[in-house]
Amino acid sequence: MSILTLEKATLVGLTADKALVLDRLQALGLLHVIPLSQALPEVDETLPEEVLPEQLQQVIRYLLSCPQKRRQVTAERHFDLVAEVNATLENRKRRLALQEKLDFLRKRIRDLEPWGSFELPGEQGLAGYRLWFYLVPNYRMPEVAKTDLPWSVVHRDNRHSYVAVIAEAEPRANQMPVPRTHTGSIPLHRLRREQEDLEIELESLDAEREAHTRWLYLLQRSLAGSQDRADCADVSRQTLDAGEIFAIQGWFAADQREALEQFARSEGLVLVVEPVGAEERPPTLLDNPDVLAGGEEIVRFYQMPGYRAWDPSRVVFFSFAAFFAMILGDAGYALLLGAVLVFYWSRMGRSETGRRLRILGATLTLFSTVWGVMVGSYFGAAPPAPLAGLKVLDMNDFDSMMRVSIIMGAGHLVLANLVSAWRSRGRLTMLSPLGWVLIILAGVSGWLRQQLDVEWWLAGLGLLQILLCSSERPLQGARNWLWRLLDGLMALTGLSKMFGDVLSYLRLFALGLASASLAITFNQLAGDVASSVPGMGLFLEVLILLLGHSLNFVLAVVSGVIHGLRLNLIEFYNWSLADEGYAFQPFTKREVNPWIT
Repeated sequence: MSILTLEKATLVGLTADKALVLDRLQALGLLHVIPLSQALPEVDETLPEEVLPEQLQQVIRYLLSCPQKRRQVTAERHFDLVAEVNATLENRKRRLALQEKLDFLRKRIRDLEPWGSFELPGEQGLAGYRLWFYLVPNYRMPEVAKTDLPWSVVHRDNRHSYVAVIAEAEPRANQMPVPRTHTGSIPLHRLRREQEDLEIELESLDAEREAHTRWLYLLQRSLAGSQDRADCADVSRQTLDAGEIFAIQGWFAADQREALEQFARSEGLVLVVEPVGAEERPPTLLDNPDVLAGGEEIVRFYQMPGYRAWDPSRVVFFSFAAFFAMILGDAGYALLLGAVLVFYWSRMGRSETGRRLRILGATLTLFSTVWGVMVGSYFGAAPPAPLAGLKVLDMNDFDSMMRVSIIMGAGHLVLANLVSAWRSRGRLTMLSPLGWVLIILAGVSGWLRQQLDVEWWLAGLGLLQILLCSSERPLQGARNWLWRLLDGLMALTGLSKMFGDVLSYLRLFALGLASASLAITFNQLAGDVASSVPGMGLFLEVLILLLGHSLNFVLAVVSGVIHGLRLNLIEFYNWSLADEGYAFQPFTKREVNPWIT
């Protein structure tokens, strides 16, 4: 459907111009390089010796995580890569150490606050007596009362009593119910002053870190340039060098032939273009409109179709949206999903993948809203009067919802087999997927009508087509016919698989029903609590509704994503897509966005 036709290009030029040609070819970004040589990789020093790529990546991640960023500087006249990397790494090191010390100090202050701010008098301050501190659970305080030691409770909470004991030596283990608590010798007010000093120092480091963010664009460009030079050096080792000439070979989209020819003329190169050979396995280059490219991202994530297969991106785009909507099953949850999408809309627009996925997210929201209105569910509540007339399905009508799920699943698998038949058009094997179509239609029709008359003939015809037309073997010769029958019998073992795959779509109804039932349950639970608990009932009702619906929303979204993808990428793929390929990877330069937020 949208797999671009590729051609193979061979470029031949002078070895003296090789470095310049490869750099400009990388800037052109049209070629998926075919290695002509497998030379061992060489060490490529693309950054200053003082800067390692790992250090540069660490610096970029550290600055990108800064909440506030400065305006990006694009001119290099004030930029010193080595000095900036070293300064940022030093800032990171000091900040981590300071944050660790501050966290320890804050915990120390929290532990000491119940005891109050005091300074220990020392060994001579109480005529040789000293203070010993114990954190005693309240239920064990009667044991403390039985001791003959002088003690006092300086603080009490709902779990513990903070007990101070006066004694010359540490009380024995059998005199107190718990081991003593170490409060340290530094008083609380000094710890708080130290905390304030550390927080001021941390703010200074944060301000310094924020100032370093102005160089993010140039740092990323340095890293991208380093990686581009490394890629170029790697491709340079994959060319075929023969004395004074070199050759580079690769795949390119056929509609870019004119641009490649113009490049060859401008660089003085010899260009030879060949079509894809019957035994060759070129990469797969998908081409979908931006509105539907979200399905392409799903396909790339799971399995790239082979070059000679078909692109299921558009089918997956709409079927995934429909399945997700049926599992989410609530218009209120759909609007909540839309609110989350709006919140992240601008952030997702920073990358091409994000822009594609946000369109997919908007489609999921639209489909889910429509389905939620059709089943009349709004956060588990009945539709308001103006929308009541739009309810056409009842989630509690199990028979109807099962029929909807089975019909959708059967239709999905019929489509998969029709695509397989179309791809086999002109060959006898085209009749095999059409036979599966007849069997699916006969089975669903018989189930809906609760009788089998015409359906037997359809199913029998489908079985015959699968038995006789599933093999690629020649039609001549008894031996070939015997093998064809064996191949057909092996294909017929897929009957149980087909039956199971159709029934697998019942998960749409089951998960949608589970989501709706949980929403109704939380509503009923909140209402019961509100009516049975005076005063606090309203607060508890709101709390139950917020927590319950938040949990149910997350579960429904996760289920919709996992099972919506599963039905597409397992059941649907098994009947329509068997050839796995690999992605087209152009030899191109990396882009860096100067507008970093």
